[in-house]
Amino acid sequence: MSKLRSLFRAVALWGALVAASALLAFGLYRAQFPAALLVGPMLAAIAFGVGGAGIGVPRTAFMAAQAIIGCLVAHAVTGSIVATLRADGLIIVAVVLVTVLAGGVVGWALTRLRVLPGTTAAWGSSPGGAAAMVAMSEQFGADPRLVAFMQYVRVVAVVLTASLVTRLLVSAPAASAPSGAESVGALSTLATLAVAALGAAAALALRLPAGALIGPMILGAVLHATGLATMALPAPLLDLAYAGIGWYVGLRFTRETLGVTLRALPGILVATFAVILLCGGWAWALTHILAIDFLTAFLATSPGGLDSVAIIAVGTHADVSFVLAVQTLRLFVVLVTGPLLAKWITRAVPERSP
Repeated sequence: MSKLRSLFRAVALWGALVAASALLAFGLYRAQFPAALLVGPMLAAIAFGVGGAGIGVPRTAFMAAQAIIGCLVAHAVTGSIVATLRADGLIIVAVVLVTVLAGGVVGWALTRLRVLPGTTAAWGSSPGGAAAMVAMSEQFGADPRLVAFMQYVRVVAVVLTASLVTRLLVSAPAASAPSGAESVGALSTLATLAVAALGAAAALALRLPAGALIGPMILGAVLHATGLATMALPAPLLDLAYAGIGWYVGLRFTRETLGVTLRALPGILVATFAVILLCGGWAWALTHILAIDFLTAFLATSPGGLDSVAIIAVGTHADVSFVLAVQTLRLFVVLVTGPLLAKWITRAVPERSP
C-alpha cells in the first residue's frame, strides 16, 4: 500500500512539474527570453527541489538529453562555416583563444576570491554552449546547479548587451530574422536519432569524458558538414532534451544550495560583465586588424550563446558567416578545453578550508 501511495505521489508531482514548466517556458518564450525551454523547466524544478519534492530525472534520461544536445551542436556545423574557417582560420582561432582566455581569467578570479569552487567557476565561466556546459560539468567535479546559474546569467547579459549594441549601431530597424525552421522528414529524424545513439554508445565504450554528448557531436558534425547525412531536430525532441537537462539540474537544488547561489550572485554578475567588456575590447581591436565592422566583431566575440547571437546577427548587416564560424569553433574549443581549464584553475588556486 505504501509503494502504491508513493507511486501516486510521484506521478502527481511529475504532472504538476510538467504543467509548471510549460507555463514558465511559455511565459519566458513570449518575453523572448533566451533558452526559455530550458530555463523554464529548470526554474520550476528548482522550486520543487527546494520544496522537498523528492523526485529526480534518471541518469539514462539525462544521458539521452546530452546526446540530443550533441546533435544540436553538430547541426550548427555547415559547409559555409567550414569554408569561412578555411579562409580566415588563423584569425578566427586567435579570436576564439582570446575569448576562451578571458573566460579562464574570470574563472580564476572567482576562485581566487573564493566566490565559487575552482571547477565550478571554470565551467560556469566558459564562454559558450550553456546547455552543453551544464550537461558536461558534473562529470568533471563541478556543481551543475551553480554552473547552470552562472551560464544563464551570462546568456541573458550577452543577449541584452548585444541587442543594445545592435540598436546603437544599426540606424534602421533590424529585419525580421528567419525562424530557422526546416522541414523535418522521417528519414532525417531517424538519421539524427541514429547519430545520437551510435555516437553516444561509441564514446561511452571508449570511456571518453562526457561521451553521451561528445560522441554525437563529433560524429554528427562530420556527417552534417560533409553532406553525408542530413541532421534534423524536430521541435518536440529538442524541447524534451532541454526540459530533461533543466529538470535534472533544478531538482537537485536544496535550500542550502539556493542560499549559496544567492550569496554568489554579486560576484557572478561582476564576472559576467567583466567577460563581456574584455570581449568587447578585443572586438574593437579586431576592427583594426580585419576589414570587418564593429558589430560583426562584437557579435563574433560575444561569449555565447550561439543560437541567440545567430538570431541577432541574421537580423542585421553583420557578416553572418564570420560570426557563426567564430561562435561554432569556440563552442568546440570550449568543450575540449573545459576539463583542462578546470584542472588548471583548481591547481593554480589551492583549496582552503571553508
